[in-house]
Amino acid sequence: MKQIPLAIGPDVPPSFDSFVPGPNAAALAHLQGLSAAPTAAPVYLWGPAGSGKTHLLRALALEGQRRGDQVGWFGAADPLPWAFDPAWSLMVLDDCHAFDPPRQQAAFALFVDAASHAVQVAAAGALPPVDLPVRDDLRTRLGWGHVFALHPLDEEQVRATLRREADRRGIFLSDDVMAYLLTRFARDLTHLMALLDRLDGYALAQQRAVTVPLIRQMLAEAP
Repeated sequence: MKQIPLAIGPDVPPSFDSFVPGPNAAALAHLQGLSAAPTAAPVYLWGPAGSGKTHLLRALALEGQRRGDQVGWFGAADPLPWAFDPAWSLMVLDDCHAFDPPRQQAAFALFVDAASHAVQVAAAGALPPVDLPVRDDLRTRLGWGHVFALHPLDEEQVRATLRREADRRGIFLSDDVMAYLLTRFARDLTHLMALLDRLDGYALAQQRAVTVPLIRQMLAEAP
């Protein structure tokens, strides 16, 4: 009989403190300052998957919500229509590179409303504004403020972050396990943290330590 995994080591909401800046310290500092004193200029983050764009946007939104502010959030997968609320203090547009024409139109309308009500705008996408496959007026607005290119962490930084999260969960990762994870899987933190979450539950269910054979067994049993 397998033990049922318990809710041990809950996910930590994205925060500025839990963000590992690496080469992205300037973007982190700007958003921390923005959280304390919003400005009229929008901010746009761009970079590959796993570079921390959504983490920083969520951290900014959560900081505002902790102060009692209202936040509007729109992503490429969110259904239309998108409606503006003048009570917002912050409006977030995520995955801008994936906006289809109707969502581009909706995002542009939100931008206009945000500007007229002095609502802070923060956005992110996989590409710099100039290369975004979106309508010209939206591209211009995404790029006229502060633009930061985010870069993935290097191997040493990923290793340190992964070990810190494992320690928080009470998981021991041997050097063999760490090497296996970093050579067999995508090195961006989004995928590695999701894998660590799976390992946490699987190891508890099996009542075994996390080892390379356990990882192979988990992957072999995956549907």
